[in-house]
Amino acid sequence: MGNVVIGRLYFVRQAKTLLAFARSTKDPKLAAVLVERAADLTAKAEEPRPDVAPHAPDVEPVERTDTT
Repeated sequence: MGNVVIGRLYFVRQAKTLLAFARSTKDPKLAAVLVERAADLTAKAEEPRPDVAPHAPDVEPVERTDTT
């Protein structure tokens, strides 16, 4: 099975959600943890993505026969 690559947009949405929760809580320790996690997700969103272009399956090369 191939590797699952999570898109940048997913990390951005998750970070926004955590920041919204941080703003809505009255617990400063919880808010700090949520902001820290949002920063981690934002950093992940900015990381370069691996090459996810589809690759052709391995095929055996066609043997050439010279008829000269």
